[in-house]
Amino acid sequence: MSYKVKLYHLYPDAMNLYGDMGNVIALAKRCQWRDIEFEVVDVKIGDSVDFSDADIIYMGGGQDRGQKIIQNDLAKRKTEIQGWIESGVVSLTICGGFQLFGKYFKTAEGEEIRGIEVFDTVTTAGDKRLIGNVVVDVSAATAKWAQKFRFKNLENPTATLVGFENHSGLTKLGPNTEPLGTVVSGYGNLGDGGYEGGWYKNAIGTYLHGSLLPKNPWLADHMIAVALMNRYGSPIPLDNLDDKLEEAAHKAAIERAKTAKTLSI
Repeated sequence: MSYKVKLYHLYPDAMNLYGDMGNVIALAKRCQWRDIEFEVVDVKIGDSVDFSDADIIYMGGGQDRGQKIIQNDLAKRKTEIQGWIESGVVSLTICGGFQLFGKYFKTAEGEEIRGIEVFDTVTTAGDKRLIGNVVVDVSAATAKWAQKFRFKNLENPTATLVGFENHSGLTKLGPNTEPLGTVVSGYGNLGDGGYEGGWYKNAIGTYLHGSLLPKNPWLADHMIAVALMNRYGSPIPLDNLDDKLEEAAHKAAIERAKTAKTLSI
């Protein structure tokens, strides 16, 4: 039997900073290497889109200007996207995408850019940019995912995520969104070295650029596995891949975080 994963990429022309397109490429290649068909639907302002065939909804990061450009169009899709997330569709949103999947982002000028409330989060502009390499302990989240899904790739998952943050927005989590992880190195959601990212059902939000999934292949495989289970109604085993390069990149990022400077400017 042949399998398929279909990803809907929200606003790739406006929300694509710091290598975020690499997340789509990583998912595509990890599917193709397993002979899983992978289709991408680009969703741009004004497009008429039916999300009923979506397995993964993805949005990268964008500056304040990019968020303002797309906010009205995204708002029109709010109810539909919320509904599919509630039904279990997989989602990954990065930085500005993470912010707009929350309740709102308040800019430094006091303007509120409304989000679509997938996450119970609010974001306000800080007075400094938080820049640098990040290492996040995600063992608490993955333990819950492993218990829920019992996928092979989560039996002994890598306990860390690595990436690169560059944001001034400070994101506070409400009770209905769990932290993706705790910061080992870096600033995180509030710039205090506490929590990083958030998750709700099968939706994940994070500030990690760089891009995220090539250096964290187990997370890519988790997303693929959940997407396949949702589409076909039962777990689909994923063939093992040779991840020596990806694992080396992950380890190198951890070592880099130990020595590289982080900036708060």
